[in-house]
Amino acid sequence: MNSRCQFGNEKRTQSERPSRMENPKLSIFLVNLFCILSLCIAIESPQYDVVHTESDFEIRFYRKSTWMSAPVQDLSFEKATKYGFHSGIWVNFTSIMLRRLFQYIQGANLNWSRIAMTAPVLTSIVPGTGPLHSSSYLVQLYLPVKFQASPPLPLPELKLKPCGWEAHCVAVRKFSGFARDEKVIKEAEQLATSLSRFPLVNATSERGYAYAIAQYDSPFRLIGRVNEVWVDVDAADLDGCTSSAIAAF
Repeated sequence: MNSRCQFGNEKRTQSERPSRMENPKLSIFLVNLFCILSLCIAIESPQYDVVHTESDFEIRFYRKSTWMSAPVQDLSFEKATKYGFHSGIWVNFTSIMLRRLFQYIQGANLNWSRIAMTAPVLTSIVPGTGPLHSSSYLVQLYLPVKFQASPPLPLPELKLKPCGWEAHCVAVRKFSGFARDEKVIKEAEQLATSLSRFPLVNATSERGYAYAIAQYDSPFRLIGRVNEVWVDVDAADLDGCTSSAIAAF
């Protein structure tokens, strides 16, 4: 189906219209170059120490930290993450509707504070009966150090709340590409299998989550993407590890 945009009575023939996609490979290259160069701009992440490493996962000790969280009811991991954090323009490049955590860091809080982007965006899967064995999700964003002690309160209509994490240990498995629903399930199952064979840790669900998916890249980044599966673990037999816990403000 052909479409045409007109302003007033002005019309353009096919030959007169400028071509915006004459070289799609060049456009893709420029987008990825922008994403690679953006890595030179340091963004904050929660601090951790690696206390144990296996061939397909590692155990990290995360320090006490504060996150902003967005509860989401959805049947899809992908949709829940997009609704909880991303602006519509990130999702499909056309919508201008901003979403909850994105609005919050852009100033939709009682202080009208602009908050720097951090990584990762963490989507926790809460056990349930949905297609991903889940009925709800919690999309979370780590707050920069300057806001850790006193996070700006979100506007009430965003339905966000700050959560304080106590120091705890997490089993982490890395994977590449886009975090699609099917891939998320596969990677989580592989981490669960690995942990079942590792006698020094026990997976825990003290925070009520089966597992979480950490995404470190903008949707604009097409290559070299980094994602992780996180599972809280009780690894008292490992040096530098403590039991996991979380407390809400």
